[in-house]
Amino acid sequence: MTGGTMQHHRHSVGPYEVQMAGRGHVTGARSVMLDTFYRDFGYGYRPDWHADVIDLEGTYLAPQHHALFVATKGDEVVGTTAVRAAAPKSPPHPRFLAQRYPEETTAQLFRVYVRPEHRRCGLARALVGLAIEFVTRQPRYRALYLHTDTRIDGAEPFWRSMATPIHDPRDGRDDTYQTVHFEIPLPGRSG
Repeated sequence: MTGGTMQHHRHSVGPYEVQMAGRGHVTGARSVMLDTFYRDFGYGYRPDWHADVIDLEGTYLAPQHHALFVATKGDEVVGTTAVRAAAPKSPPHPRFLAQRYPEETTAQLFRVYVRPEHRRCGLARALVGLAIEFVTRQPRYRALYLHTDTRIDGAEPFWRSMATPIHDPRDGRDDTYQTVHFEIPLPGRSG
């Protein structure tokens, strides 16, 4: 049972339902994620970066403090967002980020993806909203961290509208991964 009272929590967004995922959503969620790796990111599945996608149930549905959220239209999964206890990995990310966001007290957002034909409908914002509610209800978490690839169209402005930039390495240093790091404020919490 993931998320306690949020187990059956759902929101409607037009013709879509945004909810905590169950086992019946795993195949559709995995498809959204893998399609994003190949189509949007251009590098495909990478076991060193994407192992969670192969074991969505073990990574997000089974652990009490982790969660997977989906947007559906009818029976089709069209968007995803995931939360798990995870510190930024150093390397490739700077060491100070791993120190600032320890795994024991940090929730990290992962896999915030919406299929292209369903974008601009408010689904990502609604999915992230459910993730924020979930994280806020978990007393262990003091921070909600994420990083985004700045090469993905619309990603950086979206996150800047919802989160506080923590580190933007594009100030002249090498940024192989072209990522910007953010923190989403948690209501009633301070780091």
